[in-house]
Amino acid sequence: MTGGAGAPPRAPYRAIAHLDLDAFFASVEENVDPSLRDKPVIVGGGERGVVSTCNYIARRFGVHSAMPMRTARRLCPQAVVLPGNHRLYGEYSRRFTKVLQEYSPLMEKVSIDEAYVDLTGTERLLGPVIRTCRAIQRRVQEELDVSVSIGLATNKLVAKVASDFEKPRGFTVVRPGNEAVFLAALPVERLPGVGPVMLAQLRDRGVVTIGDLATVPERLLRLSFGEVGEMLARRARGEDPRQVTPREPVKSISRETTFEEDTTDTALLESTLIRLTEDVCRRLRRQRLEARTVTVKIRYSDFITHTRSHTLRRPLDVDEALFEEVLALFREARQRRYRIRLVGVGLSNLVPRAWQDDLFDQELPLLRDLDLKLDAIREKYGRNAIRRGAAEE
Repeated sequence: MTGGAGAPPRAPYRAIAHLDLDAFFASVEENVDPSLRDKPVIVGGGERGVVSTCNYIARRFGVHSAMPMRTARRLCPQAVVLPGNHRLYGEYSRRFTKVLQEYSPLMEKVSIDEAYVDLTGTERLLGPVIRTCRAIQRRVQEELDVSVSIGLATNKLVAKVASDFEKPRGFTVVRPGNEAVFLAALPVERLPGVGPVMLAQLRDRGVVTIGDLATVPERLLRLSFGEVGEMLARRARGEDPRQVTPREPVKSISRETTFEEDTTDTALLESTLIRLTEDVCRRLRRQRLEARTVTVKIRYSDFITHTRSHTLRRPLDVDEALFEEVLALFREARQRRYRIRLVGVGLSNLVPRAWQDDLFDQELPLLRDLDLKLDAIREKYGRNAIRRGAAEE
């Protein structure tokens, strides 16, 4: 179905497609075992874990991603629960990427199961943009045996919302000039950037739909929410200047600091390492990644540099868990009595976020929820707006 009324975007308008694989992990599992296709399927952690994803049969019972597994089992006791095969999902994701790259060099992978493709100016080579999107949709279905929903619009924001408009196998086109109209009737929580906390605050102000949000003066949103308020105002109008930017896979994330004076103060050194760990973990979560390997770097006053690394038994992105790793590595690596000039923290061996936290530790989802709340505060008020006590210098 084509939604949002009208023809495909044409020059001078941009033509941005957002493609989102439907119930991706569950769909791959159904390919491996076709007998699952008529059953509710949940992919996720153990009894104390969370749902990574589920098929559309399970969703009819109210199951959804990130739901505690105990709740999902209660809602749908007849579901087939699978632990997941992330190596296989990664292979499917690479095949998906390869298909998209045949249609435009401007392809931006944003997670294991979704991507943007800029099709602006491809009409002469590929024909009408709508026809190209339909061809991509057919190829993904035929070559991966996984359905994909597509949103086509003049910018990334509206294309992303449109791809979720008619799942599964959706195809929604929002023509140029109709962006705000398309968004207006949708619940405000469908707008990227509106999470549970923001949603509660908006509802307290009588904002229910994106159209309601668009009528709120931008200055009031800025007074209430700071720079995030300005962003919300633009998004409610369907405005988004971001370009589709091809990305090289992130291989590592690191931060280091050089002290104004070389030091042997253990409290200062360890609080600095905690602060650096917070920073790299926040960048990790922002890119929906987890790290398998942690590295600590120490440079002494004589410029001799020592590093220590440890590969975890499972990937992580939670501050508290990585604090322990970093501090243990620092204490192991610090074998000289010289003053220390520089310390650094690095995360590598990165993998896409898999939502299987408390398969091993039921506290991880709660710790991550705290981290995400702290991330939101820092995004709004700056990275120094809030710190754990141990990170204070």
